[in-house]
Amino acid sequence: MANHKSAIKRNRQNEKRSDRNRGLRTQMRSHTKKVLTAVEAKNAEEAQKSLLEAQTVIAKVASKGVIHSRAASRKISGLTKKVNQLSAAG
Repeated sequence: MANHKSAIKRNRQNEKRSDRNRGLRTQMRSHTKKVLTAVEAKNAEEAQKSLLEAQTVIAKVASKGVIHSRAASRKISGLTKKVNQLSAAG
């Protein structure tokens, strides 16, 4: 347990940040899952639409520093590749 005033404040700030980051990370995972379920259902139109939303959310999460920018690029690239394979096959 923190005893100094500055350490108590730092703990309070860290809790706020971790709550905010947890919410953003959850939002990112939800959008990613939405894309993947559309791909599994072979629904190209829905997959394309949800991919655009997911890209926006992932980029936002990366800009906030919740995930690394290269991790965000990797996630976006993987999702795009899956949606493009679905579109090419269909």
